[in-house]
Amino acid sequence: MKVAVINQQTACEWDESFEQLIRKAVDQVGTMCRLEPDCEVNVVIVDADEIKELNCAYRGVDKVTDVLSFAMMEKHEDEPEYELPEPDNMLGDIVICMEKVLAQAQEYGHTPQRELAYLTVHGMLHLLGYDHEDENERTLMRSMEDKLMEGLGLQR
Repeated sequence: MKVAVINQQTACEWDESFEQLIRKAVDQVGTMCRLEPDCEVNVVIVDADEIKELNCAYRGVDKVTDVLSFAMMEKHEDEPEYELPEPDNMLGDIVICMEKVLAQAQEYGHTPQRELAYLTVHGMLHLLGYDHEDENERTLMRSMEDKLMEGLGLQR
């Protein structure tokens, strides 16, 4: 998998091991979901203000969230029908708020590394079409997350 990790946040101390962990989590999803090796994803780490702005603009929710996923191939009802001339292997973008990573790690009683890996896995599954809008979807997505986190050695 081709992974671009872009740290745009300035509120928290950034450890280079975070980038390695994000890449490992993306690769774990790629392996388990049998994604093509040339698939691409961007993981952007932002401050709370930035993710709040994105959450408001794209979801209509005016509050800070932990992770947002923007799937490249996601189609909305108002978009016209079209065909791509060739397959596009860009899955999309995952945006993670590092301030929420640290706060949720403390709240849930685990490490920032585990929380960062979990949010990366969660975001990747959203890019692949998994969701948690109803109980069946939520159960399937949580099961996938648990397997992926276990594969990373970061289970609960």
